[in-house]
Amino acid sequence: MKIDFTDYIPGAALATDLVNTSPQVRGAGDTLSGTGALREFLAENGVDWGEPSPDDLKEVLTLRSRVRGILETEDEDETAEAANDLVARAAGGPSLERDGDGRWRWYVGIVPDASFADRLAVLVGTGLLGVLEVLSHDRFRYCASPLCEGMFVDTSRAGRRRYCTPSLCGNRLNVANHRARHSQDRP
Repeated sequence: MKIDFTDYIPGAALATDLVNTSPQVRGAGDTLSGTGALREFLAENGVDWGEPSPDDLKEVLTLRSRVRGILETEDEDETAEAANDLVARAAGGPSLERDGDGRWRWYVGIVPDASFADRLAVLVGTGLLGVLEVLSHDRFRYCASPLCEGMFVDTSRAGRRRYCTPSLCGNRLNVANHRARHSQDRP
């Protein structure tokens, strides 16, 4: 298995989605409450590595906490070091290969016997390093919704994303603001 190192967006999106499965994010319970939930989470993120075990789930939950810590790190050198540590967990080293269209691409190989969590660590780590190098450290952000403790990696072109889950957190805030404006209009 190998990861396209030049396409950091899937890894950054996975980091965002993983961190926001935590019960601390919206207070609605742990989204990764069992191996079935982990399998569904992986499938939603385009990852199909077979059936995770209870041990895989424990390791992924530990990884989730580690990734949140990386997103919360304010020093970009510490962020780079921590993301490099994630990649080093199971990376077999970089290689330059041609893609399906004949273009040269950097890939990071993953050792064959790597656990679910170690494979996820490499995918997330490469995504975070790509964002750090291409976009900047200020793209690691807290959700702007006062009802959410989520975090996200903003990979948008303009860099103006404000919510970890725009369709949920942004919509909730817009509805609350709308209701507040209209309740003030009433006598």
